[in-house]
Amino acid sequence: MELKVVPIKISEGVNIIIGQSHFIKTVEDLYETLTSSSTSIRFGLAFCESSGPALIRHDGNDKSLESKAVEIASQIACGHIFVILLANAYPINVLNRVKMVEEVTSIYCATANPVEVIVAETEQGRGILGVIDGVKPKGVEGEEDKEQRKAFLRRIGYKR
Repeated sequence: MELKVVPIKISEGVNIIIGQSHFIKTVEDLYETLTSSSTSIRFGLAFCESSGPALIRHDGNDKSLESKAVEIASQIACGHIFVILLANAYPINVLNRVKMVEEVTSIYCATANPVEVIVAETEQGRGILGVIDGVKPKGVEGEEDKEQRKAFLRRIGYKR
């Protein structure tokens, strides 16, 4: 077995969701889930099929995000994983709905941070062991930091 680190970089203003699923129907079901979540959401998604023709299946309503999702899925290259790239929305807007898609088995991350995907490769194939999402903590939140956090959440409309 060989361990690999796959660095994933996304553009400013884009969020990524990486998860695992178990069936080719995932692409159409995720597409329907995302399009019905918001009229302004822009997204691309890719799914690594792990049997039969073993293709990277893809769809989306934004061709550049769809193309980038395929590129990222190709870099990760693990069976039955999916990549969703979001613009004009945050993962919090769609994550519970994505989790409820009947083929989805797990979510590895939902973030706008740089991500490193830890992959194990054997003779049979590749699988995600986990992800590194962003950087390690630099300290503990103080009172000023708490106020900034609260102000930020209100500024972007998630708290009143």
